[in-house]
Amino acid sequence: MADDARDPERDRLSGRLSRFAKVGAGLSGAAVSYGANRVFAGDDANARNAKALKAALGGLKGPLMKAAQMFATVPDLLPPEFAKEFAELQTNAPAMGWPFVRRRMAAELGSDWQGRFASFEHEAAAAASLGQVHRATTHDGRALAVKLQYPDMQSAVESDLGQLRALIGLFKRMDGSIDPSEMIIEIGDRLREELDYGREAQLMQVYANFFAGREDIRTPTPVPEFSTGRLLSMTWLDGQGLLAFKDAPQEVRDRIAALLFQAWWSPMTHLGIIHGDPHLGNYSFGGPEGGKLAAHLNLLDFGCIRIFPPKFVAGVVRLYRALSNDDRAEQMESYRSWGFTGLNEALVDTLNVWARFIYGPLLDDRVRTVADDVPPGEYGRREAFKVRQALKAAGGIVIPREFVFMDRAAIGLGAAFLHLGARHNWRALFEASLEGFSEEAVAERQRAALGEVGL
Repeated sequence: MADDARDPERDRLSGRLSRFAKVGAGLSGAAVSYGANRVFAGDDANARNAKALKAALGGLKGPLMKAAQMFATVPDLLPPEFAKEFAELQTNAPAMGWPFVRRRMAAELGSDWQGRFASFEHEAAAAASLGQVHRATTHDGRALAVKLQYPDMQSAVESDLGQLRALIGLFKRMDGSIDPSEMIIEIGDRLREELDYGREAQLMQVYANFFAGREDIRTPTPVPEFSTGRLLSMTWLDGQGLLAFKDAPQEVRDRIAALLFQAWWSPMTHLGIIHGDPHLGNYSFGGPEGGKLAAHLNLLDFGCIRIFPPKFVAGVVRLYRALSNDDRAEQMESYRSWGFTGLNEALVDTLNVWARFIYGPLLDDRVRTVADDVPPGEYGRREAFKVRQALKAAGGIVIPREFVFMDRAAIGLGAAFLHLGARHNWRALFEASLEGFSEEAVAERQRAALGEVGL
């Protein structure tokens, strides 16, 4: 559909220029609000600034809004007023109105689309950066989640990526510690994949097949007769968001964390596939069942799924073992297998600072929180500062593209555990996920899993 020259929403120059102007206008409006808030100051100036920026990003949709969602993933990374507003973009982003919904549904399913449903709610149940979800019911009684892609997202993605490249170029000149050139290529590829709803339906089925037989980890089922390239319908899963359980008993929070860990790491170590966008809006928890709160985990979104070469996955496990055994030669080979170049002893020392932070909970054979009781606001900041300073001294480094979503997803998952205050022997959980692991086994299972759904 995206390649059809008659498609009015294909990526095109006029669409990119329109998006460029819209982004400029939206952020200029936020800047005006920021200036006014500085003039009038007051104790709530930060809160007003945060609301203005959230409104601008929420109205823009697309990659820039997704960037704000990423910032909100890590607790206390931002001032509390900004963190609060950006967190709402994950689960409570502003939705587009009914006129858009009618146009999108008619374009995808035909002018008689409403007659194909027993009911279709006018108000969006959820809205995110690239699309929004409406609840509907079929004539045979199935409850559906109907995901509609926002208009002109192909042009929006390409325009925003162009602006992000400019920002990254400026960052590269100012900072000098990290060359993010490969990062923007990776982000672009993943965003383009996320616009392909047919691919998302296939990956949803991959996860459904993987967790078949487990009642405690559930996925929606795609509904092809109500789906197109920009419309994805799936069965509705009832549940509550993670933040609803922040004050639940410790055992409930620990159970939620264990389910999240298994839902993320098991597909990685068995199939070489990760959920690259583990923000708080992408899962919910159902129950009570048998008196249990949060008895099962619902995985809700499969747009940002990263399929890794088995060699990269083997490098992830190899580095875990090399750090556990303090094996210097294996550490260097692990980084080399990930695509890091120009490796020397000093650079491995620097990379190990960050690796020991990311892997830290997995290296410690005891029950603990992810942060090991370090305040969330301090978690990772000391390590990040040390890494940046050392990389600057070494002349910088190119971050391999496969590393981008692995690192982002691991931090996002850790942030969820921080929100929960969950306590586990994380090493034991990880070791359980490695049962039967080998690079060859991952390659074979990955081929079979993707082939089964036509990918």
